[in-house]
Amino acid sequence: MSPLPRPPVSGDAGRTAPGTGGYRLDPAFYEPGRVPAEVRRHTEEEWRNLPVGSPGKVGILQLGFACNRGRTELVQHYQKSPLQIMHPLYFNQLRPDMAYTYLMSSGGGILQGDRLRTDLSFGPGTSAHITTQTQTRVYRMDHDYASALMNITVEEGGYVEYLPEPVVPFAASRYYQQTSVVIDESATLLLGDTMYAGRLARGERHAYDVYASDLEVRRPDGRLVALDRVRLSPGAGADGAVSGVGGLGVLANHDVLAMLYVFTPLVPAAQLADTLHRALTESGGDLIFGVSTLPGDAGVWMRLVGNDTVAVAAANTAAASAVHELLTGKRAPVIRKS
Repeated sequence: MSPLPRPPVSGDAGRTAPGTGGYRLDPAFYEPGRVPAEVRRHTEEEWRNLPVGSPGKVGILQLGFACNRGRTELVQHYQKSPLQIMHPLYFNQLRPDMAYTYLMSSGGGILQGDRLRTDLSFGPGTSAHITTQTQTRVYRMDHDYASALMNITVEEGGYVEYLPEPVVPFAASRYYQQTSVVIDESATLLLGDTMYAGRLARGERHAYDVYASDLEVRRPDGRLVALDRVRLSPGAGADGAVSGVGGLGVLANHDVLAMLYVFTPLVPAAQLADTLHRALTESGGDLIFGVSTLPGDAGVWMRLVGNDTVAVAAANTAAASAVHELLTGKRAPVIRKS
């Protein structure tokens, strides 16, 4: 399988001194290559707290999986606080070869100036389910912004499910999430993404400064498979209502946004879309959703909005479980979390 990635060498400018953390603490490694203008404008503010790059502000997690005697095992592992994992589990009795791994943070949430990077590499024929132990909380920020880079590589014949818990942006938070995927044409990836409008139980709705997310999926030769961007910049309108995020083309005045992307050659995209649509319809709840096929029969994508977090979670679970059963021929297990 491919080794864990290193940044390209492009000169010495901006690089860390030898012996102070190596290439992983080079800003070129953990800083986004491009930052949306809606987020980037917050870097112009005066900065007096712990600057980017200080201990605890940069989290790195690199995991590599490979097949070993018919079972998918973790063969490469590097972690730098606050990012960490539990050891992979094998509790799916119908798929004892499949590794279930929980991503965790020792910090309890994301703070201003945090820069996080996670690299997940899955070798030929691997089968894995990756999730987070709990919601990702993005705390209030007075300066700068926070970013999280996720790089996923799935090689020949791999089957991967990456289904994290929702992101919850607190009031006055600024967050940029960038997910980059390289997937072989013979591989399968289920990729989920859910965000809340804020701490809904406290009546906090779209009080964050900006939430931005980019997803880019490519083949190993660089061909683009899918590109999706989310830009949410709330503001108060003349009538006091939240503007910029509540229209029909955005959230339609809903509190939860969820996406599911499925890339696979195992079944026709039309059959996959029908399966997803049926699962979402049968899950119930006051939801608005749509399911579409991706170009080139590469797979499908689903997007839904709702106000009931329990109903959205049930719909997400029903959709992912239906796809799992269709593609593997096995019933999806119940994923337990504390």
